[in-house]
Amino acid sequence: MSTKRRIASVMALALWGLGQAAFTSVPASAQTLSVASSQVRDTLAVAMNRAVVVESDTPFVELSIANPGIADISTLSDRSIYVLGKAPGRTTLTILGANGQLIANVEVQVTPDVAEFRERLRQILPSEPIEVRTANDGIVLSGIVSSGARLDAALQLAERYAPGRVSNLMNVGGTQQVMLRVRFSEVQRSAAQSLAASLSASDGVSAGGTGRFAAGALTTAGVPVSVAPATPAQGVLGGGFSIGSVQFQVMLEALESNGLARTLSEPSLTALSGQEAHFLAGGEVPVPVVGDNGTVTVDYRAIGVELTFTPRVVDGDVINLSMDASVSSPDSTNSYSANGVTLPGFRRRQTSTTVELRDGESFAIAGLLQDDFQGSIAQVPWLGDIPVLGALFRSADYQRSQSELMIFVTAHLVTPTRGEALLLPTDRIRLPNEAQLFLNGQLTGSSSGAAEVARQDFRGGYGYVME
Repeated sequence: MSTKRRIASVMALALWGLGQAAFTSVPASAQTLSVASSQVRDTLAVAMNRAVVVESDTPFVELSIANPGIADISTLSDRSIYVLGKAPGRTTLTILGANGQLIANVEVQVTPDVAEFRERLRQILPSEPIEVRTANDGIVLSGIVSSGARLDAALQLAERYAPGRVSNLMNVGGTQQVMLRVRFSEVQRSAAQSLAASLSASDGVSAGGTGRFAAGALTTAGVPVSVAPATPAQGVLGGGFSIGSVQFQVMLEALESNGLARTLSEPSLTALSGQEAHFLAGGEVPVPVVGDNGTVTVDYRAIGVELTFTPRVVDGDVINLSMDASVSSPDSTNSYSANGVTLPGFRRRQTSTTVELRDGESFAIAGLLQDDFQGSIAQVPWLGDIPVLGALFRSADYQRSQSELMIFVTAHLVTPTRGEALLLPTDRIRLPNEAQLFLNGQLTGSSSGAAEVARQDFRGGYGYVME
């Protein structure tokens, strides 16, 4: 290449470097570093994808960079050096003069472009006081943000400028403790009716009958044999008559039953945002487990009301809630027997969901309406179809059961309070003295609990109404 072309290339490169320096947003004092004729190591900070000009008091003839992957260099003149940051890291720029003497060793530190990052951070999160610093080849974020969602947004933005080199020293301000109140409400209704008729006849030698008397066999006493029921008889009406030497017995059974069961539980639990909490109100049931070699071991299974939830305060008073709730109880109708071992059955109602709600809001996360009906008619063939008299050879019964279950969830943002402001259920109970227990028959002593209750305002609706 001729001397004129080399000079033109150097001038074009110089103009390009000056143009790059003109478009940078950092002050001019940070763009230029003056190096005196010495062997002292100076430090040069360069932002990634930005350029800095190094001025030397002494003309140089040779330049070298230890790691060209971190910074790139080019000459603008025999006293000016153009340094471009390429990747975060540290490297060394060596400047040599005539006869190979060392002018200076410049330590070049390329850092992420935090100036642009700060600008983008102010645009996306203008109300968050987040401080941005550089450390080695990474970015350090500090300050107090208003929610976990905004903290994640700041970290995601920082990863765009320093992938894998972001240090998070930020804290989430505001209330970060969530109290969850769950209400389990279940009503079970059952109704059953049965009507059966039994007829027996005996001539003193043989006996036979229908219904309860169907088990009658040959007797020596001349009285039909009947098998006693497994449960005590209820609603039984019987009588007999004779026609000649033949004795007849008639028995009518009518039974009607109604049942109602109510289950209500209101567990409350408090947890820190992002942390899992577990609650169990119930007990444990021993369950036999048969091994491969026939040995029987005992395992314990938890029953009752179980609650597991993980709250996350998303933004302000918005709560993201992942929860598992269940109600379980033993069920003897589903038991199983094998090898002389009876395995109990369990009745379990469970829900697992994720919802989002604000402070104080409620959700009905699960509901169940179940209606079961069973009916049966048993009769003696042909005889049961006879009008009027056929009722003596026929029995009918039906069973109906209904179950209603609702699960409500209410979430609150809570803060700790002083222990003196809390009142326990046992604070109103006082143990009686000897006179109160033996003379007056009081199980509790006199206390100010009644006065406290009297001062409470019970106006308005309280409790639960089930129709």
